[in-house]
Amino acid sequence: MKITIPLSALFLFLTTNLFSQTIADLKLKPKEIPKAYTFNDGNICITPQACTFYNDIETYSNIVGTVKSKAIQNFRSKGDRGSIMYFEFEHVFKGDRFLQGLLWGKDGQPTDEHPEEYVAKGKFLIIWSFRPDSALREKSEAKIEALLQ
Repeated sequence: MKITIPLSALFLFLTTNLFSQTIADLKLKPKEIPKAYTFNDGNICITPQACTFYNDIETYSNIVGTVKSKAIQNFRSKGDRGSIMYFEFEHVFKGDRFLQGLLWGKDGQPTDEHPEEYVAKGKFLIIWSFRPDSALREKSEAKIEALLQ
């Protein structure tokens, strides 16, 4: 006996992944954090622009869209520190050009002075405020990429 899955059911299964995610799913769990890192209470963004965006997101809502929820995780290790900022918008995030200018200025891409990176996928925006060689950032980016395909 051959089992067949209707094409519409397969499509629904594959697209449900993106729409069923929550910020809690995207955040790093304690068992996913490299051993050298610990949680930190205060926001420790590499540059003030990233934390300002997180703290004052409502100020930018006309440009980027209305935020449904947000969360931040802050980490520290002996040679690394930084923050991961998670945003879920009411609708698709629409502020790519604005965010690039805010984070990186005229360069339009990460630099040594402004190393933040971000990914915007559908209603989600994740900003990593870490140095490029951060093991924790790599771990988080891999998780986000897998969940928000």
